[in-house]
Amino acid sequence: MAVEQTLSIIKPDATRRNLTGKINARFEESGLRIVAQRRLHLSRAQAEAFYAVHKERSFFGDLCTFMCSGPVVAQVLEGENAIERNREVMGATNPANADEGTIRKDFAESIEANSVHGSDSPENAAIEIAFFFSAIDIVG
Repeated sequence: MAVEQTLSIIKPDATRRNLTGKINARFEESGLRIVAQRRLHLSRAQAEAFYAVHKERSFFGDLCTFMCSGPVVAQVLEGENAIERNREVMGATNPANADEGTIRKDFAESIEANSVHGSDSPENAAIEIAFFFSAIDIVG
């Protein structure tokens, strides 16, 4: 098993409901460590740049509007198979399809307001982490 890093974002629906601590407890209880963290309010340009991979998708505009609607917590999670483990803890993108006990099943309001984002591959994790953090920000 390899120690990996992955990006996690706690989305505006969760920060609005003050769920940051509860969500981070789930990550830590699963064996992931938070090695960088930043609370920020994304501008429209930042949201569009981060989600540029989805620019041609029908949900792009609504997603960017949502991600700008309140503060987010961007963080780097580290641990054994961190990408897969994070995705298991988060649950399916659509909370209706998420397993019991996952973050999205327990906290998401909808498929869009699904409380968390996580990288889906090592390549995307590297790109997404670099979007929010420099190497000096990540402390193991």
